[in-house]
Amino acid sequence: MSWLLILTLVLALLIGLSLGTLGGGGSILTVPMLTYVAGLDPREAIATSLFVVGVTSAISALTHARRGFVEWRTGLIFGVTSMAAAFLGAMLGEHISPTALMVAFAVMMVVTSAAMIRGRRPCEGPNCQPEYSRLKLVLIGLGVGLVTGLIGAGGGFLVVPALALLAGLSMPAAVGTSLLVIAMNSFAGLAGHLSSVQVQWSLVAAVTTTAVLGSLVGSRVAAKVPAQVLRKGFGWFVLVVGIVVLVQELPDPAGLVLAGIAAVTGVAALVCRLVPACPLGSRPAPS
Repeated sequence: MSWLLILTLVLALLIGLSLGTLGGGGSILTVPMLTYVAGLDPREAIATSLFVVGVTSAISALTHARRGFVEWRTGLIFGVTSMAAAFLGAMLGEHISPTALMVAFAVMMVVTSAAMIRGRRPCEGPNCQPEYSRLKLVLIGLGVGLVTGLIGAGGGFLVVPALALLAGLSMPAAVGTSLLVIAMNSFAGLAGHLSSVQVQWSLVAAVTTTAVLGSLVGSRVAAKVPAQVLRKGFGWFVLVVGIVVLVQELPDPAGLVLAGIAAVTGVAALVCRLVPACPLGSRPAPS
């Protein structure tokens, strides 16, 4: 077993841990890992990522459901609409250059990392009831699904804030429901890719098995560690990975300029987290 394969499996374990704990972070790290560590072509990495994250999320969702942390009705409405968009996004992605896909992926990583670092609080407490508009869920589901299929991201770091802030779910319920949506999106996106991409099933099996083990551990961690602490720490990690991808994919000086902008964005997010008056800072949880 080569050291690159060992590193790939270690990273897959961490990705599963992220999915089980935060309800997201799978594809946003799986695609760069498969591209730069496992050496896959970006399109093959995206298809492989969708399978790994889909299976891992489905199993982890069942674990959270046993604890009562999956809102099935909300998840199904959100998931069904995003599945159609995920399939369309996958078909469109076949006509976009690999470099453009990876740059778009890196930009999304920077944006979502800033949101995680800011740490907007979801609706929680005894007076918080899940309230949502079906039309709003459908529209958000379409947007998240398009991103899922286009750049291979299951959308967890988009779904969790949407479910917590717009649908009014508690953080544990948002995490569990997000896993259901991610699984649905990932399988729909995978169906759009399999017609034109060949995947290495032996590698897929090894990475998926390792990621599932990580997700089972993550579901236990989620019950013990404050989600805010994990989310902010993971946000900084995603920001660093996004900067590395930009530097790798873009020629100098464009890559360095965008990487600098990404770094400034992360610092600004941290400052706004610490300064209540900042217009980009955290919003108080509704009572």
